[in-house]
Amino acid sequence: MNADTPESASPAFAGDKKTGQSVLGPLERRCIDWAVPRIPAPILSHHLTYMTIFWSVGVIGFGFLADRQNLNWLHAMSVMVLGQWLTDSLDGSLGRFRKQGLVKWGFYMDHLLDFFFAGSMVIGYSFLVDVWWLRFLFLVLLLVTCATMAVSFLSFAATNQFQIAYWGIGPTEIRIGYIVLNTLVAFVGTAIFSWGVPAIVGLNAVAFLVLAVQTSRNLWAIDYEANVDGAAR
Repeated sequence: MNADTPESASPAFAGDKKTGQSVLGPLERRCIDWAVPRIPAPILSHHLTYMTIFWSVGVIGFGFLADRQNLNWLHAMSVMVLGQWLTDSLDGSLGRFRKQGLVKWGFYMDHLLDFFFAGSMVIGYSFLVDVWWLRFLFLVLLLVTCATMAVSFLSFAATNQFQIAYWGIGPTEIRIGYIVLNTLVAFVGTAIFSWGVPAIVGLNAVAFLVLAVQTSRNLWAIDYEANVDGAAR
């Protein structure tokens, strides 16, 4: 077969083209489009991507301080979450605006650091509990969170369609959930973790199972249709 034939041509990389729409997606898009041209020229997309390291370390540090000194440090953790949303939302759009061309590197590093940030949130919250079973549940939550993210990446590898928002919930809505939780705990104390953590773990586990089953069925259908088409030829 000729290497230049359409059958052998690789599809264009689509990691920078997300599918699925979150509730706040349209508003977020307008904010990004307004902000990107106003970012100072010395700041480039990879600078914003690397900022997730700073935000992640801050989340862990402020979680530790909230446990050892005062729960009001959780508000500082919320600032880290807000900062991570800002830089994570702007880096890809800034790269396209400045025509940096870091499409595959940006996909790789951006989402690698997303894993790092998700883990830092769990670590930060784990400082706030003393009983072993709650800390164990935080480990389960970390596992479920990483597994849910892995579903998106594995599905993308199989379909070249990258989806990070499901049922109207995407990274922005999750970050807002972190900020709301921090505010609530700062005011009412950590006692809510005794029922809140099991509830969050349960909801995340159910969402993961539903998403994993749906993705499995979709990929099965794609394989089946490909086999039927191949047999017909």
